[in-house]
Amino acid sequence: MTDLLTCSARCAATPAVLAAIRDEACNLAIWQRAPFADFTPLTEGDPQDLRFESGLDDLPATLRRALRDNGFAGTGLHETLVADAAILARLFCEAMDLARFELRLEVVRTDSCRKFHADYVTARLITTYAGEGTDWLDDADAARVAAGQEPRRINRLSAFDVGLFKGKLATARPAIHRSPPIAASEGIRLLMVLNPASRSFVDGPDSALSPVVQLS
Repeated sequence: MTDLLTCSARCAATPAVLAAIRDEACNLAIWQRAPFADFTPLTEGDPQDLRFESGLDDLPATLRRALRDNGFAGTGLHETLVADAAILARLFCEAMDLARFELRLEVVRTDSCRKFHADYVTARLITTYAGEGTDWLDDADAARVAAGQEPRRINRLSAFDVGLFKGKLATARPAIHRSPPIAASEGIRLLMVLNPASRSFVDGPDSALSPVVQLS
């Protein structure tokens, strides 16, 4: 059976906690932060999901243009989102010694990724700007799911919390999580995901977080 039993989380109200993902014993680092804007207007209409690779210097202009060209409403919020994405991208790159990354911005209306799983990446940053945050399991409940049982307690990130989830390419014991079920309640989520870009590392090949083969 695949060893998916441990999810040792570190939580704090400061962004410095994200660097804990480099610790062998840490599989999930959570920066708990308060909401600072209502991004719901960006989900209105029919915006098209975004997915592109970037470096830190190029990100603001690229994301600004992508929001404009792909039907994202709430134009008065675009600069606020761009500024926050730039902060999170910098923290992600610093935590993982990255030169480049992939950004995804998705409007979710279905129960996508509804099963508990681990990602096929070294680590993935996830934050929710509108709607329910990502569900995750602690050690004991990850073990129950690995054994085919139901978890007893499901933890959930709050909107605006930033989770850095260690994946299968970095450890045999990755963080176990899922997207929250929202279809029954007709909920909607605005979700941003940062992944390492292929062969984008600036650190050496011996780093525990270096071996990226393919993005999931």
